[in-house]
Amino acid sequence: FPRLRNIETLSNLLRSVLLLSPGDLLCCVYLCLNQLGPAYLGLELGVGETVLMKAVAQATGRQLDKIKAEAQEKGDLGLVAESSRSNQRMMFQPANLTAGGVFSKLKEIANMSGNSAMNKKIDIIKGLFVACRFSEARYIVRSLAGKLRIGLAEQSVLAALSQAVCLTPPGQDFPPAVVDAGKGMSTESKRAWIEEKMKPEQNPSFHFMPNYDVLIPVLLKEGIDQLPNHCKLTPGVPLKPMLAHPTKGVGEVMKRFDEAAFTCEYKYDGERAQIHILESGEVRIFSRNQEDNTSKYPDIISRIPKVKKDSVVTCVLDTEAVAWDREKKQIQPFQVLTTRKRKDVDASEIKVQVCVYAFDLLYLNGESLVRQPLCQRRALLRESFVEVEGEFMFARSIDSNNTDTIAEFLEQSVRDSCEGLMVKTLEKDATYEIAKRSHNWLKLKKDYLEGVGDTVDLCVIGAYLGKGKRTGTYGGFLLACYDEDNEEFQSVCKIGTGFKDEDLEQHYKFLKEHILPKPRAYYRFDPSAEPDVWLDAVQVWEVKCADLSLSPVYKAAMGMVSAKGISLRFPRFLRIRDDKKPEDATTGAQVCHIIARVQRSGSDTEQHPWMRVQVSVLLKDTSAGRLLLNAGA
Repeated sequence: FPRLRNIETLSNLLRSVLLLSPGDLLCCVYLCLNQLGPAYLGLELGVGETVLMKAVAQATGRQLDKIKAEAQEKGDLGLVAESSRSNQRMMFQPANLTAGGVFSKLKEIANMSGNSAMNKKIDIIKGLFVACRFSEARYIVRSLAGKLRIGLAEQSVLAALSQAVCLTPPGQDFPPAVVDAGKGMSTESKRAWIEEKMKPEQNPSFHFMPNYDVLIPVLLKEGIDQLPNHCKLTPGVPLKPMLAHPTKGVGEVMKRFDEAAFTCEYKYDGERAQIHILESGEVRIFSRNQEDNTSKYPDIISRIPKVKKDSVVTCVLDTEAVAWDREKKQIQPFQVLTTRKRKDVDASEIKVQVCVYAFDLLYLNGESLVRQPLCQRRALLRESFVEVEGEFMFARSIDSNNTDTIAEFLEQSVRDSCEGLMVKTLEKDATYEIAKRSHNWLKLKKDYLEGVGDTVDLCVIGAYLGKGKRTGTYGGFLLACYDEDNEEFQSVCKIGTGFKDEDLEQHYKFLKEHILPKPRAYYRFDPSAEPDVWLDAVQVWEVKCADLSLSPVYKAAMGMVSAKGISLRFPRFLRIRDDKKPEDATTGAQVCHIIARVQRSGSDTEQHPWMRVQVSVLLKDTSAGRLLLNAGA
C-alpha cells in the first residue's frame, strides 16, 4: 500500500536524522509538511506563480513567455524548473543545499515585507535554484508554490515521526551500531507497539500542543514517553475542534444513544470561534482550521471583560460566531457573515454584527477540562460567564429523550434560523475528543432528513458549457473529492442543479479566470466524463445528494470499496465554502464512510451484501479501511 510504504520511507529518513543530525529534525518535519511553523502563526511565503516564473527565467536565462507556455503544458512549474535547471551551465558549482539551509531561506522569504521585498525574494529563490542538483529544483519550486505533492499528509508525517522515535530513541550513541528498539519483533507486533504508544488516549500531546516548535525539542530531550508531561493544553495555542457525525433522523439518534443521557443544542449557522483568554488578559480567537481570527473580531474581544466573571483568569471556550440583526433581534444567514472583512477590522467600521453562542469550556484557570464529561464542562461554563443578549449567549438546549419533544425542538431551531440540532452525550463517553469526528456528537440538520443524511464539500475541477437558457454560462460542473494520501483530486460527480440564475452568473465570472488548457497531473477522471473546460482547483462547494452508488466512470475512493469508484446521485448545489481550502474538501475515505453508513441505514446499497465483505476484508490493511472499521462502519 503506497501510504504505508511512504510512511516507512520517511520514518527511515527521520531515523537517520535522529542519529546523524538531530538538530535538523524540526526543519525536516516542516519541509515534509510544506509548512514554516504552526498554522496559527500565519507564516506564508507570499510568492505567487508569476514571481516563481520570473525567478526561474532569470536563473536559467530562458525567456519568461517560454517558461509560462511550458508550465501551462505540463501543469507543474516544478517539472519546468527541473528541466530548465538541467540546461544551466556554471563555472563554479555552489555548495550543496541542506535541509536547515533551505528552511531558513524559506522563513527569510516569509518574513520579508516592504517595497523592495519581492525583488529580494526573487534573489533568494534564484540563489536556491542555482544550487539545486538532480530533482531538487522540482521540489524547491513546488514548496514555494505551496503544492509539494509528495504523498504525505500530516497524519502520515506524524505516523512516520512516531515510528522513528520509537525505533530509534533520541540521544543514542552512533556509531558503533544503528539503534533499533523494535529489533526482534514481527512486523505486526512492531506496528501494534508503535500504535499503542501513539494512541490519543495514551499520548495526546500533539492534539493538546499542535506546535512542532515545542513538541520536537521535548521529544529530542525527554523522549516520547515524557511528551504528555511537557506538552499540555495551553491558552494561546489553538486546538483542532471536536466534530460531529451526521444522522438522518430522531430515530437514529435514539438508537445510537440508547439509554445514555444526552442534550440537544441548536446548530448555529456561523463560524467556529475558539476563544482563548490568556493569563495576561489578552484574548485570542481562532477558526476551526486553527487560523488566527483575532483581528477579525475586535467587537467580540471588547465584550469579553463584561461577560466573564472575575473568577475567570484563563480559559478556552468553544463557540460559534453568528451574524446578528440588532434591530430585529434575530440570527442572520451564514452568507451575511461571509461579507464581513476577514483581517484587521476596525470596530468603528463594522456593519455585520455578530453574537457569540458558547457551547463548551475546554480549559479553566490552569486546568484542562477535556477529560471531564460534558455535563460538568457545561455547568462550569454557565457558572463562569453571563449572558448579554445579542452579544454573548449560551447555546439554546434541552435535555430530553422524548422523540416528539426532540422533533419539535428541531423544527423550532429551523424557525429560529439555525441549521438543526447538535445532539451530545452528557455523562457516558462525554469527554471532548480533540481533532476527532466523534459518534458521541451527532448533527441533525434540516437538510439531513432526506437523502444520504450528509452534505459533502467538493472542489470544482471542470465545467460544461451551458445550453438553452444557460447559454453564455456554464451549465454543469465536474466536482472532485480530495485524496490525502496521493495528494490528488478524484472526480465524484457532475452537478447541474441547485443553482439560481445569479449563482450561475457568479460562478462563470469567477471560474473563467481559472481555466486550464488541460487537466492537472493530479486530477483523476475518466475520459467519458471529460468537461468542456478544465478548471484549477481553487473553490470548494457544499453539495447535497440523494444517494451514492458505485461507478465505473467516477474515481472517488476507487479501490476502497470496489475496483470501481463512488459517485453522488442527484447532487444539488447548496453554497460556496469560502472557509475551506481545496485540500480541506471531503476526502475519498470520508465518501467511503458515507456509503458504508448509507448501506447500514437501508438505502439502495443494501441490495449489495458483498459490500460488507469488501469493507471488512479488502480494506482491513488500508488506512481508510481501518478508519471505517474503527468507526463501526
